[in-house]
Amino acid sequence: MFSKEEAKKLRQDFWISFGKSFPRKWILYNTGIKDFSFKFHFDLKSAMVSMDIESQDLEKRLEVWEKLMSLRSILLEEHLPKALFEDTVILDNGKEISRVSVSLENVSIHNKNTWQETMVFLKDHMSAFEEFYNEYEDIIQS
Repeated sequence: MFSKEEAKKLRQDFWISFGKSFPRKWILYNTGIKDFSFKFHFDLKSAMVSMDIESQDLEKRLEVWEKLMSLRSILLEEHLPKALFEDTVILDNGKEISRVSVSLENVSIHNKNTWQETMVFLKDHMSAFEEFYNEYEDIIQS
């Protein structure tokens, strides 16, 4: 068990190490679509890379979601065969979003022995998401 400060330091160390290991500019929030972003997540049990549609305007969220669903087979066949499509996800803060994600289980930000595997997973899967997005950006943004 780690203290709050130790846990915070481990999180900082991981993300600094990740940035140094894979120094590049990720798209993340710079998609050109309001409330549409790519995210990295790593906690005590798993790691995840996701494409989140966070618009609180349900009509706008569904519009983007339907475009992603029309590209689903391409994403699964050519980029991320294990992608999970969730039209409704309730975040810890109560916010409702739609998400496409890929997860890696049995890793922990508190276990440095899982960091290398997690870094490679995050890099490879975010690169695949970005490649897909760059290829189909016009359709998703239209």
